[in-house]
Amino acid sequence: MQGYESSTYGDHMTDHDAIGWPAAKDEDAAVGFLVDVAKPGHALELGVGTGRVALPLAERGVRVTGIDASPVMLRQMADKPGSAQVRAVEGDFAEVAVDGTFDLVYAVQHTFFLLRDQETQIRCFRNVAARLAPGGAFVLQVFVPDPHRLIQPQASDALHVALDQVVLRVSKFDRVTQTVNRQYVAITEGGTKLYPMVFRYAWPTELDLMARLAGLRLEGRWDGWSRAPFTAEGGYVVVYRKPAESV
Repeated sequence: MQGYESSTYGDHMTDHDAIGWPAAKDEDAAVGFLVDVAKPGHALELGVGTGRVALPLAERGVRVTGIDASPVMLRQMADKPGSAQVRAVEGDFAEVAVDGTFDLVYAVQHTFFLLRDQETQIRCFRNVAARLAPGGAFVLQVFVPDPHRLIQPQASDALHVALDQVVLRVSKFDRVTQTVNRQYVAITEGGTKLYPMVFRYAWPTELDLMARLAGLRLEGRWDGWSRAPFTAEGGYVVVYRKPAESV
C-alpha cells in the first residue's frame, strides 16, 4: 500500500471504537499469563499502543517498557492513570532498539503480523533473542490464517450495519508474500473515514522456524491465555524460550 509506514496503523486506529469494533476483553487473562512467565521481572511489549496490557501488567509489579512507532498511540497512553510506571520508547519494534535485557518480550492481539515482510519478522526474532536474558521468554498472541478466506485474491464484507453507520472490510491478498492490504471503511451521514492496515500472516510452523533461527525453542502453544489446548482455529498464544546459560 503506497505511503503506508510503520506508524500508519497506530496513527489511524486510535479511535477505532468509533467504528463499532468490540473492545478486547482479555486483559486480565493476558496479564495473569504474562506475570507467570515474567515471575516478576523486566518485560518489553512490542507495539505497546495505548497500554491496554502494559499498564495493568505494571500494576502487578512487573517493570514494563513499551515500544511503538506511533506517537499518537504513545500520547494516549501517557494520558492514562499509571502511565508513569511504563517506560515508553518511540520506534520500530522490529529493531527492538531499547537498552537493557528483559525476562519477557511479548506482543498481543496479532501485532507481530504488522511487520510486513518475512525478512523483517526474522530480524525481529533475532533482535528479541539478543535482548532476552538467559531463560527469558518471547510470547506472541497471533492467529492461524483461515485458508478459506485466501481462495480469492480479494474480499469485501460488511462488519457493521446500523441506522447511522456502515463499516466495511476490504482486503487484497497476496498468497505468495502472505501479505494482506486492508481498509476498514466507516461510512456515516457525516462522511467516510478510512482505517488502513497492512500485515503479513505467518503459519505456526513458520514462526517456529524463525524462533529456531534466532536460537529460541518452542515451549508451548495454546488456544488462548487460559492455556486451553491448541486447536489450530483462530487466535492462539505461543511461548518461545531462550536457553538458560549453562553452569
